[in-house]
Amino acid sequence: MKTLRILAIDDHEMITTGYKYILEAAEFEDFNIKVETANTFEIGKQKIEDSSRSFKYDLLLLDIQLTETHLEEPYSGEDLGILARKLVPETKVVFMSSFSDNYRINSILKNVNPEGYMVKSEVDQKSLIAMVNGVVTNPPYYSQKALVAIRKKISNDTTLDDNDKKILYHVSIGTRTKDMVDHINLSLAGIENRKRQLKTLFGVEKQNDLALITEAKIRGFL
Repeated sequence: MKTLRILAIDDHEMITTGYKYILEAAEFEDFNIKVETANTFEIGKQKIEDSSRSFKYDLLLLDIQLTETHLEEPYSGEDLGILARKLVPETKVVFMSSFSDNYRINSILKNVNPEGYMVKSEVDQKSLIAMVNGVVTNPPYYSQKALVAIRKKISNDTTLDDNDKKILYHVSIGTRTKDMVDHINLSLAGIENRKRQLKTLFGVEKQNDLALITEAKIRGFL
């Protein structure tokens, strides 16, 4: 019987251990499951890079928010998904996240085009097993809250690009707007305009930068 190799990446070890325990114990009709885990962005990145040179994972389970304070810039599961698409495009990708915000989900749909997205509050043993079966046999697979966000995409197709994310990051660490030109490939006027657009997008257009960063964190961009 074929063995399906899964890499689960989440900064909470209890979550990846739970995925491993449930999926390896489950009975699937056409395959067995072998789950490897990673609990930091860097370890996950290394495992994906290694898989591009040897065996390939059949499925990646990615959390979005991977907290590593020692890195110079914030990296996320979305960045790992983009990397996987470049290095191992045949590997299926499913995001397992607490974020159900339509902006965040649709950013991932646009940048990664994953085979699935599950909101963690909707994940239990039964739905986890159903997701793996669905992604293997007939992708994509979305949990109910993810489907709601996808439907909202019809009325608003706005996503954040790399410059938007860098602006949010530098605002969050206190970089002055005039100094951001040293880190972001935009003019000072361009950066100021993007900040105004971001505040409008997040519904805090009449508030200060702290409100912008608070909303960005709520929506999973920081």
